[in-house]
Amino acid sequence: MGRRSSKELHRCLDVIRRALLVCGILASLLYAGMNVFIAGQWEGYSSASQTVSELSAIGAPTRALWVRLGIVYTLLMAAFGWGIWRASARNRPLLVSGVLLAIYGVLGLFWPPMHLRAVLASGGATLTDTLHLVWAMLTVVLMVSAIGFASTAFERGFRRYSIATVLTLLVFGTLTTLDAPSVSANLPTPWIGVWERVNIAAFLLWVIVFALHLWPVQHSRGARDAGVSHGHIEAI
Repeated sequence: MGRRSSKELHRCLDVIRRALLVCGILASLLYAGMNVFIAGQWEGYSSASQTVSELSAIGAPTRALWVRLGIVYTLLMAAFGWGIWRASARNRPLLVSGVLLAIYGVLGLFWPPMHLRAVLASGGATLTDTLHLVWAMLTVVLMVSAIGFASTAFERGFRRYSIATVLTLLVFGTLTTLDAPSVSANLPTPWIGVWERVNIAAFLLWVIVFALHLWPVQHSRGARDAGVSHGHIEAI
């Protein structure tokens, strides 16, 4: 009776674990879809020359829709991070990565919006615009840190992929930053949307790959003493 109850408990916990990992995949797919669908709802908006933040800017016609779906995205990402944290108590790098991703998700719920370009150029910037930039920097730090910690928990292939992802974030993040002053001045930024979306795509794809690495339930041979082997984390 006790053994059967224990099996049922472990089966239930495993279902929860997998559901939380799926949250990461769903979050990535949702955000990618938001960038395509919501951008198409704003006539005249250019995904190549305008930033993603402009879709949720104060006064933007797409702000209400973006905020609603954005809440779902951040909650899914926070759940993904919480699941990793709960499932990896015996592996410090995964635990830290999970906490960082959970913070990243929660932080998104309080993201201050920017004003439209024309407002910024006319001197209408307020505290929320400054905080918007602060949030953007914090987000990058959390993303890069989470990737860095997670990369040490798996095999060399995943570590190399994670390093490539971080380099992508740094390179295209720098290109985006260099164009940022032109946004505030309402000057042409023909490629800023491309730079930013390459960054976004790199991170979202990494989250999916990370979730898939965590998916298997059984230990592979040669599991690490810490309790994590290739593609495995302990049950919650």
